[in-house]
Amino acid sequence: MVSVLLSLSLSCLGLWAAGLILILGFLKLIRLLLRRQMLARAMDSFPGSPTHWLFGHAQEIQQTGSLDKVVSWAHQFPYAHPLWLGQFLGFLNIYEPDYAKAVYSRGDPKAPDVYDFFLQWIGKGLLVLQGPKWYQHHKLLTPGFHYDVLKPYVAVFADSMHTMLDKWEEKAREDKNFDIFSDVGHMALISLMKCTFGKGDSGLGHRDSSYYSAVSDLTLLMQQCIESLQYHNDFIYWLTPHGRCFLRACQMAHDHTDQVIRERKATLKDEKEQEKIQSRRHLDFLDILLGARDENGIKLSDADLRAEVDTFMFEGHVTTTSGICWFLYCMALYPKHQHRCCEEVCEILGDWDSLQWDDLGKMSYLTMCIKESFRLYPPVPQVYRQLSKPVNFVDGRSLPAGSLISLHIYALHRNSAVWPDPEVFDPLRFSPENVATRHPFAFMPFSAGPRNCIGQQFAMNEMKVVTALCLLRFEFALDPLRPPIKMPQLILCSKNGVHLWLKSLRPGSG
Repeated sequence: MVSVLLSLSLSCLGLWAAGLILILGFLKLIRLLLRRQMLARAMDSFPGSPTHWLFGHAQEIQQTGSLDKVVSWAHQFPYAHPLWLGQFLGFLNIYEPDYAKAVYSRGDPKAPDVYDFFLQWIGKGLLVLQGPKWYQHHKLLTPGFHYDVLKPYVAVFADSMHTMLDKWEEKAREDKNFDIFSDVGHMALISLMKCTFGKGDSGLGHRDSSYYSAVSDLTLLMQQCIESLQYHNDFIYWLTPHGRCFLRACQMAHDHTDQVIRERKATLKDEKEQEKIQSRRHLDFLDILLGARDENGIKLSDADLRAEVDTFMFEGHVTTTSGICWFLYCMALYPKHQHRCCEEVCEILGDWDSLQWDDLGKMSYLTMCIKESFRLYPPVPQVYRQLSKPVNFVDGRSLPAGSLISLHIYALHRNSAVWPDPEVFDPLRFSPENVATRHPFAFMPFSAGPRNCIGQQFAMNEMKVVTALCLLRFEFALDPLRPPIKMPQLILCSKNGVHLWLKSLRPGSG
């Protein structure tokens, strides 16, 4: 009798649970349909390409050549068009300077539908924060990117380069082309770890190597998560092998950062150790964060410290890796500009194979070539916002608060209404006289407005040091059989790598 009652109770409990799941699923569906209706109504005045009944435009923009597909849409639909990722997530995709100015000159928050994917790893750092907390963090972090702080990093960048360049000397002697992406990524991450955690020139320990592996894995896993619609549900994602791997890598990265913060805090309690840190040739990013105080004397919490360190580590290495690789590809593709950059670097450095801070400002033609490579191959091809208030555009159309905006930087930089002959590599577009007459929101490799990239000067300095030393040591040439296939993920990368031939320019190298 008891077993029968127990069986009936369990059956009833199962029915109640199933009913509750159905009701919650129905309510979720109603919420999604209402949101879709709101987004679709907001974009009624913007014509666009037909959508798939289930995937929207997702399949088209995930295919090879999707970036150029969006450029073709930009020709077909001036200013902007709707972009649907599935049936429930719709953005107004913009690629015109006045439209970009209307949104990005304001301080609207990042679109949570995209950037919430970052929270599990980097937490609530400057990338995803909004409102008063964002302003507080931005104010506390700004001194960390003052030029006095950035000056000593030039030597750090140069020191990190030598290991990679020596490795490339060996590969060049083998007379084979190779993919430069992984080598550049490794160099950029190690360089950033030295700037962030104050690691010495002797290399990284076992714990640091584990952290490097975790960051590399997380970058790839986040790319997979964003582009796979089935992973957009956290409950489903954490049950998959990729999701479990993501959580393990997150834990490894967090443990490393937390331990470094604890050790540095303990060190700072010792007056003698404090004197040693102050006497070092440069303060690392963590030193600056630990010493940051606002006007009320409030400092960053441990959670905030970890979030900002992890944010800096993520943003600082993947974007630089992309920028360096595509620049070297452009140099290989346009040997005339490569030779002119090389001549300029040789003239500035002479017989030296290291750089000083003052040298960076003299590299005018190299800087123009870097910016032109950023125009054609922006490291971050697309960024997103959610409107906190209505916006009115220059052509009279508008969007209500709550609408989602996608700024397609790749399409903006190839907009023929803004850039004559947009497919042509022409560094003189960035001569002072040409820059003076151009719309300030026509070139946005680091975004623009109050929420632009706080580390853009750090990134430009590293780009100049790395590319100058590369051109000083090697001549780069294309592999015509393996041209890179552009693939937009978190950054602009290549589906098949960036394969180049290298010829050493050192005397006696053959």
